Amino acid sequence: MNLGFLTPLLHQPGPWASVYLNTSEIAADAEEQLQLQARAAGDQLAAQGADQATCRAVYARLADLDREDAGHAVFATEGRVVLDVPLTAPPPSPPISEWSRLPRLGPMLDFGERRPPTLIALVDRKGADIRFQGSHGRARPVAEVRGRDWPIHRTGKADWSERHFQLSVENTWEENAGLIAEALADDAARKGAELLVLAGDARERRAVHDRLPQSLRAITVETEHGARAAGSDPGMLVESVADERVRTGERHAADRLDRFLAGRVATDERGVDAVEGVPALVDAAREHRIDTLLVRLGGPDLHRDVWVGDEPDQLSARRSDSQYLGDPSPVAARADDALLRSAAATDAEVVVLLEDSAELPAGGMGALLRWPYRDGVPDGGHRPPG
Repeated sequence: MNLGFLTPLLHQPGPWASVYLNTSEIAADAEEQLQLQARAAGDQLAAQGADQATCRAVYARLADLDREDAGHAVFATEGRVVLDVPLTAPPPSPPISEWSRLPRLGPMLDFGERRPPTLIALVDRKGADIRFQGSHGRARPVAEVRGRDWPIHRTGKADWSERHFQLSVENTWEENAGLIAEALADDAARKGAELLVLAGDARERRAVHDRLPQSLRAITVETEHGARAAGSDPGMLVESVADERVRTGERHAADRLDRFLAGRVATDERGVDAVEGVPALVDAAREHRIDTLLVRLGGPDLHRDVWVGDEPDQLSARRSDSQYLGDPSPVAARADDALLRSAAATDAEVVVLLEDSAELPAGGMGALLRWPYRDGVPDGGHRPPG
C-alpha cells in the first residue's frame, strides 16, 4: 500500500477530526439516515473538544457523501475538510470519530484498499480501454487507445490480391498492439501500477503482452473475461480482477515477511536490514530509513504511545528522548498513526500482513530498511551516498 494520497494531511499541525463512516448500509434515498450518522459523528467530536467550525465542516461533508462506496474516511482541521477517502470495506456503526493531535490513520489499514494499484486493459484489434484501480475507490477510466481501423478484417479468399490484403490486416493488428503496449507502459509508470490485467480479444491480448517492456510483462496476467463490445457483461471481469488483486497482494505480503525474517539477523555480507518493536521503528522513521512498514492488525504495539511533533519525522519512543524532536511541545500519539504518517511522508510502502503470520513481527509492527544497521546498533549504519 502506498500512502501518497495522505499527503494533504502531513504538514498541518492539527488537532484533527477523523471520522470513518459506514455508507454501505444506507439506501440511496435515505438522506435522513445519513444526516443522523453525520450528526452523531459531530456530537462525538464536540464531546472530545473539537471546535464548532470543524464539527460543522465534518457534518456538512458526511451528510453529502457518495453512498456507492462501502464507507468514507474524512479528515478535517481548522474548520475545513482536508481529505475524504472512499473505503473498500465498511467500518462499524456508529462511526469511528476521534479528535486528536494526529489524523487517526490506523483504521485505514482495516477498511481502506490494501490491494496493489492495478491497470485494467480491455483490448481488441482496434484499440483498448484502460482503467486504473488505485489505493482507494473503484476502477476508473484513464485512457482510450485508438489504433488504425483499416484494414482490420480478414477475408477467406486465396488469390494474390487477397493474400496481400490479409498481410495488411495482420500488419494493422500488430501496429495496434504496439500502440496499446506503449500506452500501457506509460500509464503503468505514471500511476505506479503493481499489476496489469489484460482482458478482451485473445489474439490481441497475446500480441500486446509480447510487446510490453519486460518489467511490466512480469506483473501482467491475462483473463478471458471482459470485452470492449457495447453490452458485454462486466461482472465476470470485475470478479476476475478482484481475485487477481487478492492473489498478488498475498504473494507480495508473503515475500515481504520472508525478507523481514531473514533481515533481522546480520550476515557476513550485510548488516541488519529489518527491525521490529516501537523503539527501533521510531529510530528508523526519524532517520527516514524505513523502506517497508509491516503491520499485523491487532498487534499490541499499534496503540502504544509515542511522542510526536508537528512534522512527520519528529517522533520518539519516550518522553525523555523528546529533545531529539526539535519541537518544543511534543504530545503523545498512537504508534500506528505516527508511523503511518512518517511512512506517507517518506514514500515508504506499507504492507498489512496476513493473520496467520506467526505473531510476527513482535508487537505487530516491523520494517525493512533502506540501508542496514551495522554491528547491531542504530548508529552503526551510515546512509549510502545518494
